[in-house]
Amino acid sequence: MKHTVRTADVDSSRVFYREAGRRGAPALLLLHGFPTSSHMFRDLIPQLSDCYHIVAPGLPGFGRSDIPPDVTFAKIADVIGRFTEVVGLERFAIYIFDYGAPTGLRMALKHPERITAIITQNGNAYEEGLSGGWNPDTRYWNNPSSANRDALRAFSRLRAPIGSHHGVNDPTLIFP
Repeated sequence: MKHTVRTADVDSSRVFYREAGRRGAPALLLLHGFPTSSHMFRDLIPQLSDCYHIVAPGLPGFGRSDIPPDVTFAKIADVIGRFTEVVGLERFAIYIFDYGAPTGLRMALKHPERITAIITQNGNAYEEGLSGGWNPDTRYWNNPSSANRDALRAFSRLRAPIGSHHGVNDPTLIFP
């Protein structure tokens, strides 16, 4: 089943999302990772939508969703938590991947009665699990100076997304 693309106004912030399946079916919220967007689920959505109501938002600051000021995982979780209310998801399972993990886990801690299941893939929930590649992030988290923020800008350049596709010899094969 094909999915539809929509946007939702979440407290004056636009959240882009993909939706498929029958409302009333068990709901599954797909939370993507870095450096992608809900586009990451374009092939998974049709495989699940016969049995589930699928909702895949672009996290704030990713894809076609608005970029809120002072983006933090806590802020992203608040926006996506509110997004689920705006689009009418009352109880749902979450699939969390990469950046989707700290987002979805915060949502589950805040409203455990709304979460029916957690499916995780490559989602880190503790600082000890962060490799040295996270050092620029943790420096910024501990000291949000302009210099530490500027050090993170390289992650949004083309080289970072290409670098996340380990083993791809021809970068032109990576779907943007």
